[in-house]
Amino acid sequence: MNTIFVKEHEQARTWYVIDAAGKPLGRVAAKAAAVLRGKNKVTFTKNQNMGDYVIIINADKVSVSGGKEQKKIYYHHTGFVGNLVSHTFEKLSEKHPGEPLKLAVEGMLPHGRLGRALMDNVKIYAGSEHPHTAQNPKVLEV
Repeated sequence: MNTIFVKEHEQARTWYVIDAAGKPLGRVAAKAAAVLRGKNKVTFTKNQNMGDYVIIINADKVSVSGGKEQKKIYYHHTGFVGNLVSHTFEKLSEKHPGEPLKLAVEGMLPHGRLGRALMDNVKIYAGSEHPHTAQNPKVLEV
């Protein structure tokens, strides 16, 4: 039996929409990461970008439990000595509504060239409107 090998440019890509309103942050991120990697396809290859495109809407309405609005802290270093900036989930989502979801998806992808390329395939929007209606995206349930 021969191994089936599909090249990246020959792979058929599909667009999916995930509505994050009222859904747990981790579940939405895990579903998006699996589709971005291409783990839902039979032609999955771990070292290639074989996944689909994902549009996440209502990122500002994603839910967290257990008081993580105040307890979960995101850190960012500015590059200057002693400038480690920290924000709570509540403050970060107030300032940049899609950022917690972006960081969660990014953390579930490979850390390297492939992961950075896969992050180009995810589009995160705070509201329910998105400019990708021409791609006829399919709704993906979480």
